[in-house]
Amino acid sequence: MIYKRHIMRLLPVLIITILVNFNLTAQTQPWQGKFEPIDNLIAPPNTYRTASGAPGKDYWQQRANYNIKATIDEKTNTLSGEETITYFNNSPDELSYLWLQLEQNVNKKENEDFGSINNEVKDFITTRKMQFLTRAIDFPAGYSIKEVKDANNNNLKILINNTMMKVKLNTPLKSGEQISFSISWSYPITDRSMYTLSREGYEYFPEDDNSAFLIAHWFPRMAVYSDTEGWQNQQFQKLGEFALEFGDYDVEITVPADHVVAATGTLENSESVLNKTQLKRLKQAKTSFDKPVIIITEEEADLNKKTKSNNKKTWKFKAENVRDFAFASSRKFMWDAQAVKLPSHTVMAMSLYPKEGLPVWQEVSTKAVKNALEVYSNATFDYPYPVAISVNTSNIGMEFPMISFNGGRPTDGKISEKAKASMIGTIIHEVGHNWFPMIVSSDERKWMWMDEGLNTFLHQRTLKERYPSYSHVTPKKIVPFMMGDKNILRPIMTNSDNELFNQFGANFYMKPTVGLQMLRNSIIGKDLFDEAFREYANRWKYKHPNPGDLFRTLEDATATDLDWFYKGWFFTTDHVNQQLHNVKWFTVKEENTKTSKNNNTEAEMTEDVFTDFSNGPQVINMTSTPDRGYGQFTSRLDEKELRKQLSGKNIYEVTVKNIGGLIMPVIIEWIYSDGSSEIDRIPAQIWRRNEYEIKKTFVKAKTVVKVNLDPNFELADTDMSNNTFPKADSTSDFDRFKANQTK
Repeated sequence: MIYKRHIMRLLPVLIITILVNFNLTAQTQPWQGKFEPIDNLIAPPNTYRTASGAPGKDYWQQRANYNIKATIDEKTNTLSGEETITYFNNSPDELSYLWLQLEQNVNKKENEDFGSINNEVKDFITTRKMQFLTRAIDFPAGYSIKEVKDANNNNLKILINNTMMKVKLNTPLKSGEQISFSISWSYPITDRSMYTLSREGYEYFPEDDNSAFLIAHWFPRMAVYSDTEGWQNQQFQKLGEFALEFGDYDVEITVPADHVVAATGTLENSESVLNKTQLKRLKQAKTSFDKPVIIITEEEADLNKKTKSNNKKTWKFKAENVRDFAFASSRKFMWDAQAVKLPSHTVMAMSLYPKEGLPVWQEVSTKAVKNALEVYSNATFDYPYPVAISVNTSNIGMEFPMISFNGGRPTDGKISEKAKASMIGTIIHEVGHNWFPMIVSSDERKWMWMDEGLNTFLHQRTLKERYPSYSHVTPKKIVPFMMGDKNILRPIMTNSDNELFNQFGANFYMKPTVGLQMLRNSIIGKDLFDEAFREYANRWKYKHPNPGDLFRTLEDATATDLDWFYKGWFFTTDHVNQQLHNVKWFTVKEENTKTSKNNNTEAEMTEDVFTDFSNGPQVINMTSTPDRGYGQFTSRLDEKELRKQLSGKNIYEVTVKNIGGLIMPVIIEWIYSDGSSEIDRIPAQIWRRNEYEIKKTFVKAKTVVKVNLDPNFELADTDMSNNTFPKADSTSDFDRFKANQTK
């Protein structure tokens, strides 16, 4: 009964308070739950993946080790190979069959291929685009699987569905067991210039009748079997790239004797494939930290390609704990290398390139590799592998563990600064992929943004730190995309192969990058964000994270509720458009002064929207608080002190509207009459009770002459014309000229 009496006494005060707050915060448009948790949008936590975003106590993943022998026949442009795979079933499940990836099959003409990318016929079309569209000049492509046998030399039944191969086991593979089986195969290496988005193949140079072979997607590889997907056996359609298991590789590559080979891993037989001069230079490079050492010079490469050897050499490589293996081979390659000292060990940065890459490739490639290794290591964890290789090619940038194929070439030995910057950016980006997804091994085939977006974020930071004069991605650059047609825009959380070809760069590379920049610079803060990002990278290195693991880790490591940000930025196509709707200026009436005719009266305070500050401040009559206003509190405010603190001060009530729908913090810049300025930052949580309009009151000692929202363009606001009070003069010079002429 005591409780009831207290409630009854407080009821009038509670009712008044509720009504006042309701009038201040009521939203007349539908509530969209922008601050509700994203629990229903991501997989629930379990013993494999915790609610904190870390791997759980029962987390598991499969493993596959490879022993491969491969040969390139340069006369027929054919690669043939045989491999033994040792597959470890670390899952709690019994497996009666295995799925392997056969990406070379995507190059078959009858394949699903790329479908809708180049399917439009126009009045004018180049021969190359016509080839992409019709493949009028056909070429052989795809795997010939010769045999698949178990460790006892018994045949294993296979079923091939497009780019996936099912291997049926003679005996089910139980949890905790391992199996070894062998595959023999071959395929025609394709000319990269003959079709769209060719990440691998050969590049032919008519001038000297030679080729550079970029060999990737080249051997049958185990698909991922995980706790969230089961078998990740989506077809390869070129946009969604890899989902692969980690393992150790022992690889022998047989090529013409005058070829130079660069590959994933450590070269095990350098004394058999390199001459004494090359070995001496390579040894020198291991202690050269300030500049690259030339291992094969231009003159030596020119001499090398004049005659085509009929002999063969076998290059042997080993790689530990990688999820893929790629290599490049050509007699045209020059080669340079230098050592990069990281806190935990030394890495060899290398570049290989034909003469077509000179002089710029020799000048900047290995330096770009070094810069990427240093910045990425500092932001996440030290690069763990012994080498990082950049190979020059045409048109593409493509990443694999320890090696990348990177476009960018001069014309007649000359290159513009813009093209040079693009080339350097490509090298940094592809080397950076060693972290995402080659080590922090997300599922590219499903979520392209998890590797491209996170990698681009650090790639852009590398450019900003090491190449400050080069252009880099900022929130402003995503605005045109965010303003696009909502009928065709997809959210970031879209499967890789379902995005439009002309949008995937903006949606999967730039938009996640800008989102992470906002979190770092404007929402969480650099120090706290950097710790959290590093925590995510270290929690999930050599593991398979999902989007929910990233989202949860960033919240867990920062103590910041970010569900509102994830929901808007990753799951919708809303955009940022904050409108500075109104700014009201007040002063508190001094206790012993009378209201003059020059002061605004209380009746004038009903005016809703002001256009400027020209009428001066409205005067607030501040009265004493009646006892009932304190409820049951017996203490009282020191009203004289309160009046003293507000005496001569300016009170500004700011109204901001959310026009674009995307919730963001509110960043307000105040410009004062004395020419000085300051910035106030209001966290996004101010929108919790009204997703469309908020009001915020500020006390300022100085007189304000101008107010701006997001003055430094941190939030990708799509319409800056409504971010200023008083509103900026939008009259054009021509309109003013016409008005003067009329006068």
